[in-house]
Amino acid sequence: MGSVFSEVDREAVNIARVLAADAVEKAGHGHPGTAISLAPVAYLLYQNVMKVDPADPNWIGRDRFILSAGHSSLTQYVQLFLGGMGLELDDLKALRTWGSLTPGHPEYGHTDHVEITTGPLGQGIASATGFAYAARFERGLFDPDTAPGESPFDHHVFVIAGDGDLQEGVSAEAASLAGHQELGNLVVLYDANKISIEDDVDIAFSEDVAQRYEAYGWHVQTVDFGPADAYTEDVDSLLAAITAAKAETGRPSLIVMKTIIGWPSPTKQNTGKIHGSALGADELRALKAEVGMDPDASFVVPPHVLEHTRGLREKAKVQRQTWDEKFVAWSNKNPERKALLDRLLAGVLPELERLLPDFEGVETLATRAASGQVLNALAAALPELWGGSADLADSNLTTIKGRPSFAPSRRSTKEWSADPYGSVLHFGIREHAMGAVLNGIALHGPTRPFGGTFLIFSDYMRPAVRLAALMRVPVMYVWTHDSIGLGEDGPTHQPVEQLATLRAIPGLDIVRPADAHETAYAWKTMIERQHNPSGIALTRQGIPVLSRGDGEATGSTLAHARHTARGGYVLAEAEGELSVILIATGSEVSIALSARDTLQAEGIGTRVVSMPCVEWFDEQDQAYRDSVLPPSVRARVSIEAGVAQCWHRFVGDAGRTVSLEHFGASADYQKLYEEFGLTSQAVVSAAHESRALEGK
Repeated sequence: MGSVFSEVDREAVNIARVLAADAVEKAGHGHPGTAISLAPVAYLLYQNVMKVDPADPNWIGRDRFILSAGHSSLTQYVQLFLGGMGLELDDLKALRTWGSLTPGHPEYGHTDHVEITTGPLGQGIASATGFAYAARFERGLFDPDTAPGESPFDHHVFVIAGDGDLQEGVSAEAASLAGHQELGNLVVLYDANKISIEDDVDIAFSEDVAQRYEAYGWHVQTVDFGPADAYTEDVDSLLAAITAAKAETGRPSLIVMKTIIGWPSPTKQNTGKIHGSALGADELRALKAEVGMDPDASFVVPPHVLEHTRGLREKAKVQRQTWDEKFVAWSNKNPERKALLDRLLAGVLPELERLLPDFEGVETLATRAASGQVLNALAAALPELWGGSADLADSNLTTIKGRPSFAPSRRSTKEWSADPYGSVLHFGIREHAMGAVLNGIALHGPTRPFGGTFLIFSDYMRPAVRLAALMRVPVMYVWTHDSIGLGEDGPTHQPVEQLATLRAIPGLDIVRPADAHETAYAWKTMIERQHNPSGIALTRQGIPVLSRGDGEATGSTLAHARHTARGGYVLAEAEGELSVILIATGSEVSIALSARDTLQAEGIGTRVVSMPCVEWFDEQDQAYRDSVLPPSVRARVSIEAGVAQCWHRFVGDAGRTVSLEHFGASADYQKLYEEFGLTSQAVVSAAHESRALEGK
């Protein structure tokens, strides 16, 4: 090793290797290889490179570290232990066990100093692009005028990624965006050990990664630790490469580290076996002997080593004091921006209802069009709100008017004016990366990102959406063209199963508003809910804007749209004795209202329940839910232009569903609704069937 490491540093690195191997051996499973060979890299980052405060995992001035190779969780856990950042030796011993702070993959919100949940490969490095986006956007929001490198908001995003990360397509999409955005604050250390679970990656992965990233517009360096017979962990060269990467402010940086997985494990290094399984007793003893430790002792950390590594706390105090002085100076100079930062950190919002547009007098309007108006009205009071779409701005209507695009100024086009601190995002046709980037933005700091595409392409985003729900980060998705109502584009673009499959994700709110009024209150509620992601599904076609009263529903007056926040509510009350309940979402609510007119004319008391968000309705107390859907009324019909899978629990055994249990077709939407039986007459017939069943 080079001179950057003292003798005790080298001892600490070897202890880090053995602790990783001991932890996996005790658990009986895990991924020791990368943690063993990357011990000097992770140690260098935590002890010599990154700005961290062991006492404050939420310090806004910190560098962000993302272990994209999340299976190698011990690469991070051991450093958190050595640095006194919230983990102790017993936590390493409890690896991958119930209730421990050391789960199999790092989990955001579970272990201090873990910035993101990185399980699926590629998501970490892709989300790191979002972290880098957010760092630049927040710099522009709070401190745009200070010289580069001098602001308390200046910091870097460091990533450790492996071969698997760079094989996953999402990383390629995000890397393309990062190069385009010239994100000089992003530094990726690529562990090119050429081993995966199936052993040598040459069987499936032989491209020149360095050239690929150069083509993306990245600054690329290579640090080669050498072949097995002359392997040298040249951390001096690695530190020099990191220093050069930090100095490169106009491009993201990739440092290709040519390593040997599991080195210096005597017989299992450079094999697929050491990637994802315990070393075994004999190999573990041999590893300990190789690094000069007692082969028969486990989890041994000499006090002098721990005292040395936990000296990080004192080094961090000095660094933090310097930062605090800058922050106080910035606060005194920028009281309005400091007030904005305080508001965002506290999660406080201005009063939003007064900002909502008034759609009274409008007869028909696509909810995507209403959404665009609402979004712009709210954005006027929310500088923290930013986003865009995957090349569908004109269709998703996600552009905040009057704000520049987020991109280097030289990326301006005849249609778009770019600014590095802009707030209109252009993801290109990269839905998968969009989802990951939005996660990174939301995780980085207190701003509120949104991204749009067609509902059908939520499938392309699903891994990132699932992670957003798992992490409970408040990303907002704008998913338009929400049904066969988009018409002539045909079945490839017409979502059928998407609403049901998205509702199946725990912690994800799916909102499908009935009209422009509900769209307004849906946005208000989504922004107010700051502890989980939400998606709003919007129509392409114009649908009626319902004329409403100012309170609860009556037999002759529709309820106010502010009830949207409760997820489901009585939109139209029965006249006379309640006999049947129609439950509908989105564009099908107007069909339910038409069916109600027919049923009421037949003397059948009919209630229409608008259910814009099942998840919000489920959160209401039982008394409220029973008031909307009285258990005594078993005659029920659900109406939604999608599969009925998620509606059976609401309609019960006597209920009926009017749904779409097959793919769509290419025709105008009126014809499709007629041919596929999504009509008021079909609802009336289903109501009669349900009433007949109720009586049995």
